Amino acid sequence: MFKHVIGLFISPTKEWNEIYAKLQEGKCKITLLVLVMALIPPVSGFIGTTQFGWKIGTTHAVKLTYSSALPISIAYYIAIVAGVFLMGIAIQWMGKTYIKDVELPEAVTLAAFVSTPLLLIGVFEIYPILWLNFLLGLAALGYAVYLLYSGLPILLDVPDGKGFLYASAVLGFGMVALVTLLVLTALFWGVGLEPSFVH
Repeated sequence: MFKHVIGLFISPTKEWNEIYAKLQEGKCKITLLVLVMALIPPVSGFIGTTQFGWKIGTTHAVKLTYSSALPISIAYYIAIVAGVFLMGIAIQWMGKTYIKDVELPEAVTLAAFVSTPLLLIGVFEIYPILWLNFLLGLAALGYAVYLLYSGLPILLDVPDGKGFLYASAVLGFGMVALVTLLVLTALFWGVGLEPSFVH
C-alpha cells in the first residue's frame, strides 16, 4: 500500500486505477497505512515543540514541556486516525444519496489516500516555522482536494458528473469536521487542558 502513496504524486490517475483493481480483488488493506502515516504529524510535532519551539516575531522560541506535549501528541494521533475512518463512514453514507451503496473499505481507502499529502507534510512540524508550515499546509490541502476530485470517480466507480457533486459534498463535510475539531480543541483548552510552556 505504501508504494501507492508515491504513485499518487507521480501519476495519480494510473495509481487510482491500480488501487481500484486491488480493491476489487480484496487485496487492499488500508488500516496499517493509516496507523503508520498518522504517526508523522504527532511525532514531528512532539519533537518540534519540545526541542526547537517556534518564534513569533523576534521573541525567544516558545517550547512545550514534555509532560504537556506528550498527551497533546497522543490526542493528535487519535484524532487523525479517527478522522480518517469517520471520513470514510461519511463517504459511505453520502454514497446512498449520490450513486449507490458504497462499501466501507472503498470509502476508507479513498479517505486514507486523499489525506496522505496532509499527513506527509506533517514532517515539517519537526522545525516549526509558522509561515512555512502554513504555506506548505495550503499546498498539501490543495493537492488533497485534487486527489479527492480525481480519485473518487475512479475508486467508487461513479460517472464524472455525479463524481464532481459527490466529491464536493465530501469536501464540504471535511471542512465542517475541521472547524468542529478546532472548536473542540478551544473548548478543551478552556477547561484546564491547555499546553504548558517552558519558561
